Parts: sequence; structure tokens; C-alpha cells
Amino acid sequence: MANRTIPRLLQTPAIVLLLFWMLVPLSMTLFFSFIRYVLASTNRPEWTSPSISNWRGFGNYQYVWNQDSFWLAIQNSLLIVCSILFLTVILGVAIAILINRTFLGRGIVRVLLISPFFVMPAVNAVLWINMLLDPVLGLQGAAVAGANDLVALLRDAPVVGSFFSLWPQFEPISFRATQTSAYAVIMMVTWQWTPFAVLILMTSLQSEDQQQKEAAILDGASRWSQFRFLTLPHLARPIAIVVMIQAIFHLSLYAEIEIVSRGNGNKNLPYYIGELVNNNIGAASATGIFAVILANIVAIFLLRMLGKTLME
Repeated sequence: MANRTIPRLLQTPAIVLLLFWMLVPLSMTLFFSFIRYVLASTNRPEWTSPSISNWRGFGNYQYVWNQDSFWLAIQNSLLIVCSILFLTVILGVAIAILINRTFLGRGIVRVLLISPFFVMPAVNAVLWINMLLDPVLGLQGAAVAGANDLVALLRDAPVVGSFFSLWPQFEPISFRATQTSAYAVIMMVTWQWTPFAVLILMTSLQSEDQQQKEAAILDGASRWSQFRFLTLPHLARPIAIVVMIQAIFHLSLYAEIEIVSRGNGNKNLPYYIGELVNNNIGAASATGIFAVILANIVAIFLLRMLGKTLME
């Protein structure tokens, strides 16, 4: 009993600090979500300070629930997170299998592949939206202009000129627009987080049973059969871990959305909360509680999927 008491006493300060660290902000958010707390309320100055006399009940939740922008933020959050997870897993598996083989300069290639993960999100967004995706000065603009020049040159060719004369003029895409800004965020975050998936999956591939693969080769199994029945089941657990960790981080994306379009067309829940918190603290707190509920639903789903994978 004494051996158990001493470790618990030593752990108590850290546990109390963690509980205080988590419960105090959550309690304050819950309290603010049930009161009228508006910073710039000139007609009702009593609402500018948090007070129990400004009790509103579930009014803030009802206000947020009835906002179309709230549901658009949820839709964009799910679109961005699910798209990034799908792309990073597919690219991560493909790249990990490619670089798992022995070839000249493999160490350098691995370092270069992992390096994008260490780029800060704000720097990543600035590089992509200005140097790669800009329709005038970026690589996209140069590629579209080069394609148009090539088509114009081929139109004067003697044999294929009539065919290329039917081609339209290519126009660059503005990724700051409402319809395309979410796709820009998906591309830049996928580029940054694919190395994370590659690192986890590549480490797992090194522990794959080579004797099973040799037996499959002797039995005449194709490369696709080896991947489907040996490699993919072996990667099930690390894939589940990659999905769970990335989902937690991608639900809180903010810097990329701010830099790309300031929320125009790709506003997610954290960005929506950031807009509300500049004025209506009560509504922002209610939205934050909704975000916590959504994050817990996603976490429970991912943990169940991860647990099922580990049980198998």
C-alpha cells in the first residue's frame, strides 16, 4: 500500500494542474455560452461584461443553430478534413512503398520527402497561394500561359493544326475565389502532412514479414495480390493512427484559411468562432461547445475504428 501511495502523491500535482488547465477554460466557455456577452453593445451596455444577470439560457445555441454560416462552416470543416485524410493516406501509402525499396540516394530522398512537414503552416500557405497557385505571378499562371503558347504554335502546324484549332483558350484558376479557396487549403495541407503519413507508414513497412512475401512470390502471387493481402493488412494499424492524429489537427485549421481567402468560401468552425469572438462572446462560446461536441463525435468514431483495427 505504501508503494502505491507515494507514486500517487507524486503524480497528484501534475494531475491537479492538468484538470485545472482543462476545466477552467471549459467552465468559462460554458458560462459565457448561457449569457448575453456582447463587447460592442452600445444599446445595452450591461451586456459588455460577463454577469449572471445577463442569463440567456439556450438562446445563444439557438441563435447559432439557425445561422446558415454555421452549417456552412461545419460543411467546409468536414470537406476539408475528409479530403485531406483521404489524399494523405493514399499518397502516404504509395510513397512509402516506393521509397521502402533499396536505391541510390534513398537517405537523401527520405529527408527531402519529410522536410515539408517541418514548414510552418503560415509559411506553407504564403508559398502555395503566391508562388504556386497565383493566376498571374505563380507557377500556375506560367504553366497556363505556356500551354496557351504551345497550342497557338500547334494551330499553325500542317497536319495537326485543324485539331488544335478547336482547343479553347485556357484560363488560370483564382484559388482565392469563393468556389475554389477550399481546394487550395486542401492541396497545401495535403502537401505538408503527407510526409507525416509517409514517415509512419514507412516505419511500419520495415517490420513487414519478408518470409510471407517470399512464399507469395514462389506461389506465383502478383504484385497487386501481395499488396492487397499482405502489405495493406499490415498497414491497417498505422493508417488508423495517421487518420486519428491528423483529424485532430485538421479540425483546428486556421492560418491557411486566413491567408488564402480570409474565410471566403472555406470558412471552418475555428474561423467562424474567431469571427464571432470579436464581438459576440456568448455566440462564439456556444459555437465552441458545438465544435467540442463535433470533435468528440469524430474522436469516438476514429477511436472505435482504431480499436477495431487493433483487435483484428
